[in-house]
Order: sequence, then structure tokens, then C-alpha cells
Amino acid sequence: MTGAIIMGVSEAVARQRQRPNEIPGLWHRILTSAALAAPIGWIADVLGRPQSTITGLTAGGMVGAMGLRPQKVILGPLVGWMVGRALARNGVRVPSAAVAATTIVVYRTISAAVFRDAQVALLAERAREADLPFVVPLGTRSRYVGTGYPQDLAETIGGLYVGDAQDVGIIASLHALSGPDFDPATVDPLVREFYEHTTRFKLDIVPEWRMWVRPGYLLYRTLVARPLGQANVPMNQRQALRGIDSRIDTIEVKKDLPIRVWIRSFADNDEPIYVGIYTTYRHEDRGYVSVGFPLPEASFTATLEPHARPDRGLTLASTGPSSHAGHYLTISIRPKVNSPRWPSLGSERNYTCL
Repeated sequence: MTGAIIMGVSEAVARQRQRPNEIPGLWHRILTSAALAAPIGWIADVLGRPQSTITGLTAGGMVGAMGLRPQKVILGPLVGWMVGRALARNGVRVPSAAVAATTIVVYRTISAAVFRDAQVALLAERAREADLPFVVPLGTRSRYVGTGYPQDLAETIGGLYVGDAQDVGIIASLHALSGPDFDPATVDPLVREFYEHTTRFKLDIVPEWRMWVRPGYLLYRTLVARPLGQANVPMNQRQALRGIDSRIDTIEVKKDLPIRVWIRSFADNDEPIYVGIYTTYRHEDRGYVSVGFPLPEASFTATLEPHARPDRGLTLASTGPSSHAGHYLTISIRPKVNSPRWPSLGSERNYTCL
């Protein structure tokens, strides 16, 4: 009851102080995380009443893994162990819910003090296409993405669908990417051919995972990637030996300007690995590649800035001198009116962009 009152007051104050296009304050997000962890600790008590150090280690390990950075992955279990020991020092058994919640509060407070650069920022709660040209706002209507997504998308937007298109690339021309840091004329012809005629190439994957990433990715792949039919990378070479099928489906909604969906799947049963929508656009005399990975009623976009390499190669980076390069998550996409870039989808949509 006390916890519910605290969270109710925190929510009211946070929403009152929250400005447009901002996420709630850090203090409120920390309290919310603790509130979510407490029931897990309560369940642990019901199942077996674990020691405080075990509860702290578990809670710290989970929240640390969610931080992704190696430093955070290590910091999480360390904080959990210290919190568990401190709470059990007087010989009085502390409920696991309290241990888990305290671990989260301490960990996130330390993490905020040490890692001061924000990992997530809210760009817009309601956006127009012109405001966010670096976003590919094409989600899926179902809970599963899969290799059939392009055909479903074509039906949704009324485009002409071509499956396994021949002799096409993920982008139409490298000249669309020209800019201050990239001259297409400097690129090796084989690199140009890959981007402009991707279907001429075969694809293989050689998995190499850092040890600290493998446990977290195994959990993610089992619980999220495979049920979702998206971002399902092979765990090891044995899985990669199933073979990789690479193809591009196109959807033409404007003449000579097709949407290109690059599908990578396992060759033995067409289980999806990646389903990505590849687009290009220009802003302030600079070209970009925006890759949209559809999700249920959402989309994850990687907007990449091109840079020439001394070896005549091409680097596409999510960081650079411009403000557009980066990673963006859009949710709750709702079509409204016709759009010049995404016909039949709407130039003004109700979505949140992170």
C-alpha cells in the first residue's frame, strides 16, 4: 500500500513537471524501475526465500545486462552483491522485494552519476514527416514480422509488390549519398556494385560473440527475436551452416521509386534473420542511408552517414558531424493523410520517437 502511494505521488509530480517531448525525470524513472523489480523479489520469496546476496546478484545482473555497455554489465552484479550483503549484515532477513528494489535504486543512481551521457532521448510525441526525415516509420500490423512482411506492407499501402526482385540493390545509386565526406567516384567498382546490385552477391555469416554478450543475447533470441521474426542472428557457426538466403523484395508506390526490403533468412526453412527497409534521402547537401527494421506497430531505424575510406571502401556510420545519424525507435504509428515520401501512410502521424 505504501509503495503504491509513493508511486502515485511520483507519477503525478513527474507528469506535472514533464515538458513537451521530454521523458519523465530520472528520479521518477528510477522509482518506476524499483517498483517493477519488487514483485519479482516477492515471487522469489514465495518460491524459495533466497538469500539476500543471491537476490541482489540476480537483480543487479538483470539490470546490468539491460545497460548493454560492458561496464554496466559488470557493475550490475557487483552492486547487487554489495546491497545484498549490506542488508543482511545484522542477521535480520530482509524481504527479497526490498532487496531487489534497493539494488535497482542504488545501481541506477550510481550508473547515472558515472555514465552521464543519456542513452535515450525523446525526440517527439507527435511528429510530421518533414520534422523527422531520418525515420522510416513502417511497422507491421501483426505481432510477427517474418519474411512475408513486404507483401503485407504492399497490401497496406497499395503498392506493386515484386518478390525476390532480380538485379537490384539496397539503394538505387551511390550518387544519392554524395556529400562533404563522401564522393562516390572514389569508391571501388566492386563496392559500388554491392550497393547498387546487391542481389548479385551471396551472403555468409560468421558469428563471433564476446563472452559477456552471449548469455544476454541467448535470452533475447529465445524470448524476443525468434517469436518476433526479426533481428534473429545465428548464435554460433553450427547455426550459420544452415545457410543464408539473401533477397530483395520491392514495393513500387511511386514510379521508379520502389521501396527496397532486404530480407536475410536461413536457407533451410526461410526463418527470418533480418528484415530491413533501405532508403536514402538528402539533407543540407548530404546524403544518408536510413534502414528501417519493422516491429509490431513500431519501427527501429538506423540512419547512417557515409564516409569515404582510404582503401576506396565506404563506411556507413551511425555517428558523425551531422545531427541526423543515429538510432531511432518509433511507436504507435497511425496513418492520417497522404505523404510525399511514404504515399498512403500519412505525412502527419501520432507516434513517439526515441
